[in-house]
Amino acid sequence: MSRLALVIPCYNEEQRLPAEELRNFAVPGLELEIVFVNDGSSDGTLALLEKLQADDPRRFHLVNLAQNSGKAEAVRQGILAALERKPDYTGFWDADLATPLAELPVFVDILDSRPNVQMVMGARVRLLGRDISRHASRHYFGRVGATLISQTLRLAVYDTQCGAKLFRATGDTRHVFSTPFLSRWIFDVEIIARYVRLWGRDLAARSIVEQPVRQWHDVKGSKLKSHDFARALRDLWRIRRAYKMKGK
Repeated sequence: MSRLALVIPCYNEEQRLPAEELRNFAVPGLELEIVFVNDGSSDGTLALLEKLQADDPRRFHLVNLAQNSGKAEAVRQGILAALERKPDYTGFWDADLATPLAELPVFVDILDSRPNVQMVMGARVRLLGRDISRHASRHYFGRVGATLISQTLRLAVYDTQCGAKLFRATGDTRHVFSTPFLSRWIFDVEIIARYVRLWGRDLAARSIVEQPVRQWHDVKGSKLKSHDFARALRDLWRIRRAYKMKGK
């Protein structure tokens, strides 16, 4: 049986966190633990997470950040805490479950069946037979951003920003998450840049898999704002410079 410690970063998610679904979700052959990270919430999120942990301490664990540090740092702290639980796999998932938990078994199956794969990323690809619902403006900004990200990483990546990612729990994963990210907005790109720096671009391209999700829906209450696209462009430039993303 595989063990997965899944990180869910939470900032003011009291009204959006689907607590019952998180309580009841199960996958045959998978031991699932959930590591919540309360990122300095100012609403009742912390109390909700504390109750979930008290009700089922074997499934739910809590990392409490006293001050809001942003999703990048919340995920980083959560992954490091998850790795301390000695799972086979770890990863992070958006608290609103815009990517349903029903996608998890496919991600786990890839890691189970392909030992060379170190990271599985969800990708929101609008194909026939899939239910992908995004606001048009976010979709088009996302496609422009994805092109710039692919050019920066020099990898044919489609969607770095889908909030559903799993990793094999290894020393390399710990290394990638060991230091704070430069980017508060597109740290997912920086994760890939760190793997490229660690392994080289060719090995990274063979070790990272994008998995098109079958369902994804925008959920009301997103923290993203229209001006965040400009901030993401600035952060992409910082990543390109810091990780020397040039040449082979």
